[in-house]
This record gives sequence, C-alpha cells and structure tokens, in this order.
Amino acid sequence: MRVLLDTHTLLWVADDSPQLSIAARKALLPQTTERYFSVISLWEISIKVGLGKLPLRQPLESFLDALESNPNLLPLNLARDHFVRYAALPLHHRDPFDRMLVAQALSESLTVVGCDEAFDAYGVQRVW
Repeated sequence: MRVLLDTHTLLWVADDSPQLSIAARKALLPQTTERYFSVISLWEISIKVGLGKLPLRQPLESFLDALESNPNLLPLNLARDHFVRYAALPLHHRDPFDRMLVAQALSESLTVVGCDEAFDAYGVQRVW
C-alpha cells in the first residue's frame, strides 16, 4: 500500500499522538506500506507555526530535521501533474492545502490517511 499523510496525521505521527485512529495506525504499520508526506504539509505547518497558530513540541527546524531523517517517511514534492490536477478539481473543499493533497493523491494513486471526510467527495481512497 502507498499512503499520503494528511497534515494533521503527519503531526500526530510525529508526536505519536493517541488521536490517530486504530485504522490509521494499522495502515501505517505494515512494512510493505510506503508512507509519504507532502511538501505542501510542510508549508502549511510552517505558516501556522509562524503565525503562532500551531505550537510544536520542538522548534520547527528540529521537527523538519526529524522528518527528513525518518526512514519510514518519504517526501512527496510538487510536480507538474499535481498542478494540472489541482486546477481541474471541483470546489468541494475550499482549503488550498487539502486540495493539493487531493491532487497529489489522485495523481500518484495514493491512499490518504486522514480524518477529513471532505476528501471523499473527490473519490480519493482514504483511511481513518
């Protein structure tokens, strides 16, 4: 299985939060699962940290270092296909960060691990 972590899921995985559902934990456990996080999530996190809306348990730079050094998490950069897919998406969801995650998931055939039911309107495979 290949999965894309929604931003909140990425934060909860980094903190080993009990807010992760049982199904999400199971989807993230198998050794055969490729776990991706989007650079879009990093952008969203950095904006919210900078605005004081998202407290992290560690400085942002340390958080990013930990993600980069985690062999179980793979970064997903933005690609041309993602932008094209994004532009064609209907406005079921107004959050531009989440819409880009949808575009990436659809373009890359990834299952999203996250609790946001708005993703379902796009036909994205989602685990929560």
